Amino acid sequence: MVTTLRIAVSQMNPAMGDLAANIGAMLRARHACPDADIIATPELSLIGYPPEDLVLKPALAEAAASRLAELAAETADGGPALLVGTTHRDDRGLHNGYALLCEGKVAGVALKHDLPNYGVFDEKRVFSAGPLPQPIAFKGVRLGLPICEDIWTAASCAHLKAQGADLLISPNGSPYELFKEDRRLLLARERVAETGLSMLYVNRTGGQDELVFDGGSFAINAAPASIHEPDTHWEEIYHAGLVALRDYVGRNRFPGVVLGLSGGIDSALAAAIAVDALGPERVWCVMLPSRFTGAESLEDATLCARMLGCRLDTIGIEPAVAAMEAMLAPGFAGRSRDTSEENVQSRLRMVALMGLSNKFGHMLLTTGNKSEMSVGYATIYGDMAGGYNVLKDMYKSTVFELSRWRNGQRPRLGLGPVGQVMPERVITKPPTAELRDNQRDDDSLPPYPILDPILHALVEEELSARDIVARGYDAETVARIERLLYVAEYKRRQAAPGVKIGRRNFGRDRRYPITNAFRTS
Repeated sequence: MVTTLRIAVSQMNPAMGDLAANIGAMLRARHACPDADIIATPELSLIGYPPEDLVLKPALAEAAASRLAELAAETADGGPALLVGTTHRDDRGLHNGYALLCEGKVAGVALKHDLPNYGVFDEKRVFSAGPLPQPIAFKGVRLGLPICEDIWTAASCAHLKAQGADLLISPNGSPYELFKEDRRLLLARERVAETGLSMLYVNRTGGQDELVFDGGSFAINAAPASIHEPDTHWEEIYHAGLVALRDYVGRNRFPGVVLGLSGGIDSALAAAIAVDALGPERVWCVMLPSRFTGAESLEDATLCARMLGCRLDTIGIEPAVAAMEAMLAPGFAGRSRDTSEENVQSRLRMVALMGLSNKFGHMLLTTGNKSEMSVGYATIYGDMAGGYNVLKDMYKSTVFELSRWRNGQRPRLGLGPVGQVMPERVITKPPTAELRDNQRDDDSLPPYPILDPILHALVEEELSARDIVARGYDAETVARIERLLYVAEYKRRQAAPGVKIGRRNFGRDRRYPITNAFRTS
């Protein structure tokens, strides 16, 4: 047994299904760390995580096996060995595995035993569970390789200890979520305390559709060590949106994004995140005023684009609104003006933006927040239209706080300007959709300091109306918000994907029936 084992961590950002690119990243890591004995990569680093039903395609598993053998051959040069996340098929089925590549061959494969089947995870749908894992020998050291969920319960690590493991190396595909880093560290400490074995925790980075991965790899043993301080709360959230959008746009090969800049806080924050993610030259803002658009909104949108350094065009929608109202007048005869006419404006804006998107190839970035998405205060086929929504899992209260934070400092990963990115008035003025005269959000909804805690209790905490009223909220208001939440489910099913920030995002985390008569009020 060696007295020192030098392990390098490749906290890589695997591209889904791009085996050649992922192998290239591993070989570059290997070249960069020639003195390492072994390089550890994250869960399913060869094919990307989470692969969802793509992994059920036999051709993918076949390609992964073939490319893994080719990668193993690279280790015949006497350089570092590799630990690679990949699929593995045996007589029990297809597994989520972690392969040791050394001396030109696949020296062993650990199989994931505990398959997560909650929240964003549905691995039991696509993988077969492996048996309790056995250690794999490397240079006289018996490596225990519990894969991600295998360290969230005690059985796998305890079994590895009983089988003589000397060290735990845990590859992960653990998505970012508020306050999750503390939970990871706590459970890793529990496994180390239970087994007496040191643990190296390896996690991936980057975005994959609605998920974003924050890395946060660490090592734990019985002795104190230096700790890199994580991002602050608001910088953490901002970086999650930035990285998710950057990878979504880049890996889907869009030249940039286009979005409607209204002069309000949601589109201003979305534009700021886009500029920080992609650079100002790849962000195209469009103001789409109607007769209800105030002078302040026009001024604020212009100033916002100027502060960000991105392109701003103005396309007035009033001619199209007038034409649509004339077309619909016979059908609407005898009916009072209501949200139907308001929604026509919102949908015409999206017709214009989608036209630009189709003509020039820029992805349409939609800008609705989680508060609006929760209660249906968004127009289906209107402001909900688009390819991605960076604010989808941010309540309006978070949008306000994040805007204040970004106006005070530039994010570490940002490509945008130093200093303010939106006029202060955008943050302080009452929110409005400007679809009728003197409209304000709180004409139709409770103020956000009341609405957002109720929504958090209903969505993230799954509390009943009675439980929420017990916290001091008005019973009628809670009942109304619960009803709005449920009846808007059909809209959310048709919404653009967006980055997951909290514990229950609308999408992979929360899968409610559209037709649903159950109420707790």
